[in-house]
Amino acid sequence: MSWTLDETVATRAGAVAAGHSGDGPDLVLAHGWPWSSFSWHRLIPLLEPHFRLHYYDMPGFGRSGMDAEQATSLDVQGEVFADMLDHWGLDRPLVLAHDFGGAATLRAHLLHGRDYAGYILMNVVAMRPWGSAFFDHVGRHVEAFTGLPPHIHEAVVRAYIAGALVNPLPQADLDALAGPWLTEAGRTSFYRQFAQADERYTAEVEPLFGTIRCPTAIFWGVDDPWIPLARGEALHDLVPTAEFVRLDGAGHLPQLETTDAVAANTLRFFNSIST
Repeated sequence: MSWTLDETVATRAGAVAAGHSGDGPDLVLAHGWPWSSFSWHRLIPLLEPHFRLHYYDMPGFGRSGMDAEQATSLDVQGEVFADMLDHWGLDRPLVLAHDFGGAATLRAHLLHGRDYAGYILMNVVAMRPWGSAFFDHVGRHVEAFTGLPPHIHEAVVRAYIAGALVNPLPQADLDALAGPWLTEAGRTSFYRQFAQADERYTAEVEPLFGTIRCPTAIFWGVDDPWIPLARGEALHDLVPTAEFVRLDGAGHLPQLETTDAVAANTLRFFNSIST
């Protein structure tokens, strides 16, 4: 498997597990919620012949630190993304962001002055209102969920992940996506993300979308059950210079559901802006 996390970076939000592979122009992959950098594991082998890939698990996610006292809200995630670019010495990388990775990378670009050579926003959290009905419900009743017995918590996590998909994934992929949330620390961190969710973190950047300073494309899984296509089209209205790509047959996780289409469009777009 090309996806490996072989670096640990100390950040303002705790230890971050990171990895690299491939050769070529620098491309940073920014995952979302409730995923981890594992969500890129099918895409990485298709991109690494063309790019030097950089990826990490956001603090509070995957194999990164899950300190119960540490804030891991989207304002912090935007700062950590900027810090990771500095740590890696990347001045103007290409960026591919998914879900909450969209909000984090938008904040790093629009509020923290980090520049990108090219930018793909895929099924991103970028505009209010956020997410699914379940996300909203848990956010309003976090305390009722934090005490769930482990087996019921596991059922909730697995059902939540399944609700993002319109295509079946191998059981091994589903297990790897759910696994980080099934430890004791992971169970606490899972619900802490709901508790820290605040739409002001996108409200702060929404008025700035027209000032994105690099070639941009918006990819959207047409059948996304969580963030419908209409939301992607509304984002495109605010970034009218962006290319808009509809990913047919994909739900909320195009990089796992329609990997070949994501890879082909990523290569085409980034190649088009480098010529």
